[in-house]
Amino acid sequence: MGNWLTFAGPAAPMTHRLDFKHAVPAFAGLAAFAVCVALGMSGARGAASPWFDTPHGAVRLIAASDAAGTGESVPLGLQFRMKPGWKIYWRSPGDAGFPPQLDWSGSDNLAEARLAWPAPERFSVLGLETLGYRDEVVLPIAAAPARPGEAMRLSAKLRYLTCDDICVPYDTVLALAIPPGPETSSLEAEPIARFAARVPALDGGTGLAVAGADLAGSGGVRTLHVDVRSDRALVAPDLFVEGPEGYSYSKPSASVADDRARALMRVTVTRLHRRAAGIEGAALTLTVVDGARAVEARVTPAVAAPPPAPPVGDSGGLAAALLLALLGGLVLNLMPCVLPVLSIKLLAVVGHGGGDRGRVRAGFAASSAGIVAAFLVLGTVAVGLKEAGLAAGWGIQFQQPVFLAAMIVVLALFAGNLWGLFAIGLPGAVTQAAAGAGRGPGLGGSFVTGALATLLATPCSAPFLGTAVGFALARGPLDIYAVFFALGIGLAVPYLAVALWPGLATRLPRPGHWMVTLRRVLGVALIGTAAWLAVVLWSQAGRDAAVTVAVLAAAALGALAFTRRETGWPRRVAWGVVGALAALSIGAPARMESTGSDLTVRVAAEAGPWRPFSAVAIGDEVRLGRVVVVDVTADWCITCRVNKAAVLDREPVRSLLAEPGVTAMLADWTRPDPVIAGYLAGFGRYGIPFTAVYGPGAPRGIALPELLTASAVTEAVAKARSATPIATR
Repeated sequence: MGNWLTFAGPAAPMTHRLDFKHAVPAFAGLAAFAVCVALGMSGARGAASPWFDTPHGAVRLIAASDAAGTGESVPLGLQFRMKPGWKIYWRSPGDAGFPPQLDWSGSDNLAEARLAWPAPERFSVLGLETLGYRDEVVLPIAAAPARPGEAMRLSAKLRYLTCDDICVPYDTVLALAIPPGPETSSLEAEPIARFAARVPALDGGTGLAVAGADLAGSGGVRTLHVDVRSDRALVAPDLFVEGPEGYSYSKPSASVADDRARALMRVTVTRLHRRAAGIEGAALTLTVVDGARAVEARVTPAVAAPPPAPPVGDSGGLAAALLLALLGGLVLNLMPCVLPVLSIKLLAVVGHGGGDRGRVRAGFAASSAGIVAAFLVLGTVAVGLKEAGLAAGWGIQFQQPVFLAAMIVVLALFAGNLWGLFAIGLPGAVTQAAAGAGRGPGLGGSFVTGALATLLATPCSAPFLGTAVGFALARGPLDIYAVFFALGIGLAVPYLAVALWPGLATRLPRPGHWMVTLRRVLGVALIGTAAWLAVVLWSQAGRDAAVTVAVLAAAALGALAFTRRETGWPRRVAWGVVGALAALSIGAPARMESTGSDLTVRVAAEAGPWRPFSAVAIGDEVRLGRVVVVDVTADWCITCRVNKAAVLDREPVRSLLAEPGVTAMLADWTRPDPVIAGYLAGFGRYGIPFTAVYGPGAPRGIALPELLTASAVTEAVAKARSATPIATR
């Protein structure tokens, strides 16, 4: 303290007299020291307005200088402190909220106040995406005086919104006087500078840059692709999009290059109302944030041209499509999908051993008619779905829980007949035919046998079949019926062969005790098929629905056993119970809430290199130089399971899919999915299995055969990796 005050040491007398001329400076020093201590303890440091305190936080206006200086602007800051859980909003708040708003009209010697925005955080709550700040933030302000060098009296009317579980709006006026004098750094300069460093750079000085952007798609939902480059490894890039009013911008998904120096960001752009101005040609403000780095760019995205339409069935016209359909139906007899109906086919042959040639011919002709009729029914469904603007495809009936429940009940009734649980036809045309099918001589039973064989053989595609169905579904109703009729003839060829040469069946041994054993074994095979369909139902409609249908079908079999032992009215009551249980089984999935799991995510998480399918991500992966292998599968597709077990999960394909630079995507079509249906239609395909390979050498994709081989996959990956694009689809 200099000569303002002298303290006596511990041994000095306490009666020293203080001279008056030293008294005034001494008391002044004590007062100054006390003021300093008081200011330090109160926290009122530097140039700042009083805090506006609320139950949820506080806000004040601060200045980086104690005096106005003579420069063109004075650095200010709007300082918010939020209590835990509370937040305020960025300049573009996202799906809800509004940003802080300032009105400087009551200020003196203020020409302009430019507000800057540090990079925000993203908040995802109940499907809503909002952007803002929590804990503390300072919004830097560049205040330009109208008369540099003079005092500034600032008055800011502030309106802002703070939210946690609820949102509370506030209004206040913040006042701050900045005296004239040379500019000096205040204690508030540090937080202003700290948050100013978080304001996204406009010149790319942070090492981040927006290299380009394009807008793909049409209509009310578009996809924005943004190419981000970095001079060092990206950590967790995020993107905030600001554009014309009337649009919302989703949380981006990112594909990061292997060297992490490049990322392709995808944002879904949704038009909120029809009156919104077109987004094509509109300038967007893109803010890219990666950790502590951020860059802002003003970009007008290029409009990506739609991919060319695939050539669907144009070569050869209808005649070629009919030939392919005939071959496809014939080959379908050899596909793994026919394994569940092998019991029906085998029984249809052995049951005629030593029989009359005329009855054999008529029975197999009826089975052929049932096959063709079932295909025409499928064609009618396809026509109806197409006319209604819905997705039509091969085997899509297995996506419907009610259909699966009905097939489980029918298979249980067939098995019950083979086991001898009933010896006469069940009530109703279908169950009478089912009984006749088990005994062999009834033409109605033979007809239904063929129809059931068709329905159970459709969960998968076959060579030639996919091209024929694609041609049909791209044309009109007459072409659809013609192609489906040809498919039916192809599948019925084995039955027609026996009808033309009945000796193939009559030369077998006559039915005897061995036939009883065979019927029991074949009944077990049908129950196995029903159990498989119950597993598929579990994945679609949930555990409760699958267990309910299985229990009701088993109870129906028990009631059938009761009918065999009883006569008269107890037997009639038992038949009524069987009919009621069958009806309840079929209707159960429609009345029970679906609890099926997201199989795409579950399987992708458990299946090594596989990740969930994303149609929009394929192009980004290819632009990053990666190879993409897409496998479309379903729980009800037996051929898909064969491909997985025999090729995709075996070496060398399994190691190939796990290599760096290869992305394996799994598309699960167990349940209806319009995105997957549209993806298949883009290739002119309407059935599965389907596998395609993309890469720099095959940006449009290479479609692989329905039955995969290791060589087919490895050769397609090698072609897709090549630098020269190949024209294939």
